[in-house]
Amino acid sequence: MSQFSAEAEAELQSLLRQLLKSIKDRISGAPSIECAEEILLHLEETDKNFHNYEFVKYLRQYVESSLGAVIEEETESCARGEGYAVGSVQDTLVHAVTRKTRESGEYKQMMQTLKNTMMVVVESLINKFEEDQLRKEEMHRESQHQQSNSHYTDNCSDSDSSFNQSYAFIKQEQLQVLAEKLDPSRPKEVRWEALQALCCAPPSDVLSCESWSGLLAPMSVLRFFAKTFSCSPLNVTREIYTSLAKSLESDFLYHKLSLPTGSAGIDVNRQDITRLLKQMRLMNDFQKEVTTFWIRHPEKYMEEIIESTFSLLSINPEHGLETQGSEKALKPMHLIALLDIKATWFKKWMHGYYSRTVVFRLLERKYKSLVSTAQRTLYTTKELEYMYFVHSLCVLGRLLMYTNGRKLFPVTVWKRKDPVSLTDLVVILISIMYQHPKPPHSDSSHAGVVHVLLRTLGDRTECAVECLYQTPVIETLLAPIITLLKGKQAKLNSPETTLIHIADTLARIATTERGLSLFLYERNLVSGEGEGISAAHVIVQFTQRLLAKELPLLRNAETSYGVSGAFIFVCRQMYNTCEGLQVLRPYGLHECIAAAWKKTSSLSERVPTPVPGAIPGTSSQELQNVVVWEETLLDNLLNFAATPKGLLLLQQTGAINECVTYMFSRFTKKLQVSRCEKFGYGVMVTQVAATAPGVVALHSSGFVQALVVEIWSVLECGREDVRVVHPKSTPMDPIDRSCLKSFLSLVNLLSSSHAVWELLGQQPLPNKAEYNLREMPTSITDLIDRLIAVNSDVKIHSLFNYEQSHTFGLRLLSVMCCNLDSLLLLESQYNISDMLLQCQKDNITDPSSGEGDFIIDGLSVERNHILVRMSVIGGPSERRLPLRVLQKGTDPYPWPMFSSYPLPKYYILNLPKTTRGKQGKIYILHLPKTTRGKQGKHYILNLPKTTRGKQGKHYILNLPKTTRGKQGKNYILNLPKTTRGKQGKNYILNLLKTTRGEQGKNYILNLPKTTRELLSQQRAKLTSELYTLQGAYPGHDWFASTVFLIMAGDMERALRLLLHLSTLLTSAFLWPARLHGSVHLPMEIAQSSIHPVYSCTAHYVEMLLKTEVPLVFSAFRMSGFTPSQMCVQWLGQCFWNYLDWSEICHYVSTCVVMGPDYQVYMCVAVLKHLQQDILQHTQTQDLQVFLKEEPIQGFRVSNYLEYMEGLECSYRTMVLTDMNNISQRVSQQ
Repeated sequence: MSQFSAEAEAELQSLLRQLLKSIKDRISGAPSIECAEEILLHLEETDKNFHNYEFVKYLRQYVESSLGAVIEEETESCARGEGYAVGSVQDTLVHAVTRKTRESGEYKQMMQTLKNTMMVVVESLINKFEEDQLRKEEMHRESQHQQSNSHYTDNCSDSDSSFNQSYAFIKQEQLQVLAEKLDPSRPKEVRWEALQALCCAPPSDVLSCESWSGLLAPMSVLRFFAKTFSCSPLNVTREIYTSLAKSLESDFLYHKLSLPTGSAGIDVNRQDITRLLKQMRLMNDFQKEVTTFWIRHPEKYMEEIIESTFSLLSINPEHGLETQGSEKALKPMHLIALLDIKATWFKKWMHGYYSRTVVFRLLERKYKSLVSTAQRTLYTTKELEYMYFVHSLCVLGRLLMYTNGRKLFPVTVWKRKDPVSLTDLVVILISIMYQHPKPPHSDSSHAGVVHVLLRTLGDRTECAVECLYQTPVIETLLAPIITLLKGKQAKLNSPETTLIHIADTLARIATTERGLSLFLYERNLVSGEGEGISAAHVIVQFTQRLLAKELPLLRNAETSYGVSGAFIFVCRQMYNTCEGLQVLRPYGLHECIAAAWKKTSSLSERVPTPVPGAIPGTSSQELQNVVVWEETLLDNLLNFAATPKGLLLLQQTGAINECVTYMFSRFTKKLQVSRCEKFGYGVMVTQVAATAPGVVALHSSGFVQALVVEIWSVLECGREDVRVVHPKSTPMDPIDRSCLKSFLSLVNLLSSSHAVWELLGQQPLPNKAEYNLREMPTSITDLIDRLIAVNSDVKIHSLFNYEQSHTFGLRLLSVMCCNLDSLLLLESQYNISDMLLQCQKDNITDPSSGEGDFIIDGLSVERNHILVRMSVIGGPSERRLPLRVLQKGTDPYPWPMFSSYPLPKYYILNLPKTTRGKQGKIYILHLPKTTRGKQGKHYILNLPKTTRGKQGKHYILNLPKTTRGKQGKNYILNLPKTTRGKQGKNYILNLLKTTRGEQGKNYILNLPKTTRELLSQQRAKLTSELYTLQGAYPGHDWFASTVFLIMAGDMERALRLLLHLSTLLTSAFLWPARLHGSVHLPMEIAQSSIHPVYSCTAHYVEMLLKTEVPLVFSAFRMSGFTPSQMCVQWLGQCFWNYLDWSEICHYVSTCVVMGPDYQVYMCVAVLKHLQQDILQHTQTQDLQVFLKEEPIQGFRVSNYLEYMEGLECSYRTMVLTDMNNISQRVSQQ
């Protein structure tokens, strides 16, 4: 039974119809097609009568007859064991027989036959269903037609009654008679009867008859056309559509209707206008519907429809009216604009590539005049002309969206000498936006329509590059602004609205890289008085004048608020980037906005309390507008925090707390940063959390508490507002996907040691004797107490999901401990390592006796990893960290566990001994072979001679006070006399004497103590509530420790070297403790606790990264993390735990010898080295964790020295100049 006979197909069709009728109620009740498919797929599971259906029985019988012999043969073969071996316990006899059967040729033949037969059966059923439906509809129409009395209206009706007809067969002779009766010379009654008879005939018979050409001429009716469009295939409707278009074309050319002059309008009740409108409406309806099905037909059908449309729209009866004075012809475009003002038909035609290609080809070859027709610049104020303008603009906008549409330009325009280029068109449109007022009786305006088009073009990169990023376009947009800056009156009919439109267009240009570069660096865009200046300078100057209310035209409060806010937003698109802030910073825009905010804030305090039932007065409404304006200013001030240096500027305004509170209010509402921002507030929160004043503002705003509550809710509470249908699956990952976002937010918050100091400094853990199950943590210390320091049964029992929640806490602890300063604070305040060791000691097979093997589970493995990470310092080849996953084989966890110190030597790698010289002293910059470049020479030996002292001694041993870089500039940090003691001579010798004594052997502890005393002499007297400014530098001096180790533990040489280095500018950036609250910084910067390593080095790292390694920069943006946070951590601890010791030495020596700007280039080189890893971990959504926990594998300073020298050539002037200015006030930098 491999093939189905005709009788079998008929039987199968009958059985399938019966099955569908049986389950009709189930299928008809499905809300969608997908649900209906699911019901059919799972019918056997849900229908108890499934096996009783005749269709199912028939299929079972067919399968048995086709495969019965094969199944029996395979069953006997498997039972005897012939050619079959059981591969596993689960591979039973049934599975084996099933597999063999499905692999047989008979099975494949059966499935192919069944598939082909069912396709025929289903198609036949569908056709019969459609025939039945059409028959029912025709019967229904006939019954309605018989019951209703038709009244003759006119000979061009396209009303619904024209569809209520049935088909009747008609002969050729009858069609000839009907053609004669439809002649215009016949009476109306005769023509009406002929039309009724014609509408009853099938359109295909009418089109194929010999009298069709004779019928078409007199048939200026729509009833037959409408009938054909509604129920005929495309090959028929195409002929009808083209006939209708030709008929309309002849009407327009013959009648040559004109637009009335003056204020008179067009009466749509006129018989000739009504007839044209109805025909155009029928065409337009078909134009909008035909796109849904013409792709299923040959392209020539679609091409004929499009060409007939373009042929109609391209006719220009106006040439015949030239002798009639100033009258203008009524064109098809006028009427189609009246019916479809937004050109919806054209948008649909341009949506698909299939039709768009034909449109462009026809426009290019035959109908390019259509493009020029849509570019008229002189329009009357009549509504019809306005609709024509809007429709033409919509068509043009849709053309400009596509590359082939833009290739149509330049075009030749009637009555214009030169062709119109793409740039000319945009300039003309902008001029229209400036000069044409709002038309009467309309909610829209010419300016608004043009603005929508410019906005659409600006949102598409390729369109914007070709249309907007052109010098004449920018000059046209800025022309009114320059005029107003000169104190002259700009030619704007509606200044406020037009300026807002200009600002919105400029803002969209500034959001892209190309547009921003055009604003910042193209100095020939705008010719000011004297030399040319860039667009950015014009915009920021205009914004300052607006804020200062120095423009007479815009002194009205409401007008000033709207326009000022719009132009601040343009500036915001520039200053929220590093390169934009670099250009705008000299203008002090942050101070202008802050001054306006403070003034507005004082006004908003006067808003009266609303009284129920009271009618708000005018003054009350004005004050409400003031409140909105205040929020606008805060929002724009907040966006300075998008960059490190911008955050410093924001802190200097004194509005950081209010801005962060405003951000938190929007953050909790899940609101977008702005209409031009692609990401939320994640990056901004991370940037703010990198500084002490920022994290304090986050804490006071309630952000930290909200984040802690959210984390606790996800971990312990679950979602109570959702009814549980299926139990929640057990998480397989250490951090469940539901908690990942909250976990990363917490990592971003606590990434900086400043955040840890401010949130945890001198804050004890609660360690309560009892915890209420409903008690939720509200601070970071509470979270550590409940999730990390789980050292008692009370805490364990207070957790509903102990293992998951504690694992979450341990993972957080692991990331925090990667910052060595955070690790020291956690260890000094909470004895974290002792707690972890005790937990490991309790996690053995026999805890009562204290002996036995460690129990290996997820928590013990995690604790072991953290203990090793906390206890061993070293780069990628200097320490061994245990993995967090079990291995396959007999020993699933080969890494030794421990519950007391010292830790096993397994985790400390054997390092080569340091080479010593003849005199027994360690060479400070001993370079291995890996530091050789392409030419095989040590890069440190090929440095300019200026890196050696006058006496020829090694620079690192004897740094003269006038150490110079490549360009011979003096990188000296001028120090006051506070570097010498009160006794007048060498302060360093006094320090050395005080550090010697009986306990002088422990130099590694005495060195930080000594440097702290040295630096305390240079500390400014500050009054601040910040924890970081309460005393000396709160962290460990990692740079001093690095120098101490470079000097092989020789404390005198280390202190001497630190003293020499302290005279260099390099020390301000290599040595973070050097400038902590220092007198060398302006008082307001020292008071902010924002270090130059963050506001200067990290700022330029982000700037260079965006240009040099854009993929990495984008990856950071997408992850909500910032390069500045990671770089501050690397530099703050001198790359300890991230680079091998030799590379740390090379980093220090390179920055000292080559200049402090090499610190920036070093960070960029490291991030470039990690590019592939960064991109990969951005996709896995663990970029922050990867960068903090993993060492920098395979990085060698010597391999990237040439790359860093290239960065120096490009950026040294800018970077080094800013570094030299750190001792100046922010406003003077």
